[in-house]
Amino acid sequence: MKLGSIVRTGLVAAGLVASAATGAFAQAGGTIKIGILHSLSGTMAISETTLKDVMLMLIDEQNKKGGVLGKKLEAVVVDPASNWPLFAEKARELLQKEKVAAVFGCWTSVSRKSVLPVFEELNGLLFYPVQYEGEESQRNVFYTGAAPNQQAIPAVDYLMANEKVQRWVLAGTDYVYPRTTNKILEAYLKSKGVKQEDIMINYTPFGHQRSDGSARDRLCDVGRGGEEGRHDRSERRDRRYRRRQRPEPVGRLLDYDAEPSHH
Repeated sequence: MKLGSIVRTGLVAAGLVASAATGAFAQAGGTIKIGILHSLSGTMAISETTLKDVMLMLIDEQNKKGGVLGKKLEAVVVDPASNWPLFAEKARELLQKEKVAAVFGCWTSVSRKSVLPVFEELNGLLFYPVQYEGEESQRNVFYTGAAPNQQAIPAVDYLMANEKVQRWVLAGTDYVYPRTTNKILEAYLKSKGVKQEDIMINYTPFGHQRSDGSARDRLCDVGRGGEEGRHDRSERRDRRYRRRQRPEPVGRLLDYDAEPSHH
């Protein structure tokens, strides 16, 4: 199912929640309030602003079709500013102050985990829009993205079968999603007979903009045959042409959530 269809279904579900609620909950002036919890500033704004725009577009489309249950949808947009504790504060604001029927939001797993206690406490409804690391199931959350067994592991199987990849680079931003996913992938690769020395794992911090060269050198070393590619530079230059003609396949699985234009 496409994301747009999932979100439309979620909007209808939010309308049903509002309809079933008592009093003025989630309704104001004949509208149903929908919370949008995405970073519009900070490191994650480059990714999350697009999701905010998509939500506004889909809410507008649904309103042109008559809304939900005869009521128009009203978007309530907040900016948690790529600040994980602020995500929890803004989630509480949407549920308690704005009385939204449901919230569409978060991107990183750390932001999702930050708001979970709030949604549990207030029995709110969160639609989480992107892939995640799995190993979590919560009654107040609709997980609309793929888990590693639906996305990353099939990618590994494809690279093994079709590209004959033997060395692997598991790289990502330094937080829960890449670390958990890479832990799953590392175990899976080993179960397929890949040796520890043929797996490189590398992380960069959020907001990382410039490489000091070390991560790039390590990536190149894996493709060139490990440590000998780094230490014997003169021989490496002599064999450069032959390596370009017959490169060894290297699988690179990247889970970056920092600004992509700077990686």
